[in-house]
Amino acid sequence: MKVALLGYGKMGQIIERFALERGHEVVLKINADNLDDLNKSNLSKADVAIDFSAPDAAISNIYACFEANLPIVVGTTGWYGQLQEVKNECLSSNNTLLYGSNFSIGVNIFFHVNKVLAKLMSNFPAYDVQVEEIHHTQKLDSPSGTAMTIAEGIIEELDGKTEWVNELVGSPFEDVIKKEQVLIESHRIENVPGTHTVVYSSEVDDIELKHTAHSRAGFALGAIVAAEWLQNKQGFYNIADIFNFK
Repeated sequence: MKVALLGYGKMGQIIERFALERGHEVVLKINADNLDDLNKSNLSKADVAIDFSAPDAAISNIYACFEANLPIVVGTTGWYGQLQEVKNECLSSNNTLLYGSNFSIGVNIFFHVNKVLAKLMSNFPAYDVQVEEIHHTQKLDSPSGTAMTIAEGIIEELDGKTEWVNELVGSPFEDVIKKEQVLIESHRIENVPGTHTVVYSSEVDDIELKHTAHSRAGFALGAIVAAEWLQNKQGFYNIADIFNFK
C-alpha cells in the first residue's frame, strides 16, 4: 500500500513508522513547508491518503483527494460542522473517505462501553453525568473530537440529555449547566497525549469510566489499520464501521 501523509508533524512521523513496519511505502509527505506538493499528480502516486493536519487544512486536503480520486482516512477533528457537505460530495463524486474522532482501538472500545453504560444509567436518575478531557497544550480544538463523540454517545442513550456544552478550564465560563445538558470539561496540560473520563455522580457515590493514552502510538496504528481496511472499498465511512461491536 502506497501512503500519502497529509500533515507530517509528530503524529505523521509516528504513522510513517507504523506504515513502514507493516510493509507499506510512504510516497508523499505534506507539511506547512511544501503545500505546493499537494497536487493531483503527486496524490495519484498513492493508494490512500491519511490526514492528521489541522482543522483549517482538513477540508482542502479532503477535496484535493476527491479531485485525485484518492481514498482518504481523516484523523483531524474540528471540521465536523461541514461533515454533511463533505459526505454529500464524497458520495456524489464516487469517492472514498473514512473519518473518526479517534483511531485508537482502545478508545473505540471505550466509545462502545460508554453507550452501553449510558443506556443502563437511564434507569438510575439519581446520577448526573459529565465528561472530562485532558490533552497537551498544542491541541487546537476544544473540546476534543473524542470528548464530543463520548458526549454524543451519552446523549444518544441517556434519557433526558439533549445537548453538550464545553468549558475550557482557565477560560471564562459563565453558563449555568441545565439538567438536559452534558458538561464537557476540557483541560490543557503539557505532554498529555489524551485522557477521557465519564463521571456519573450521585449524593452517595461516583462511577467513573476512564481511558488514558500512554502515547500517540495507538492513534497512529489505528490510522494504518483503517487505511488497510479501506482498500477496495468505496463510500463514506466512520471508524466505528471497522469494529463489529454489535
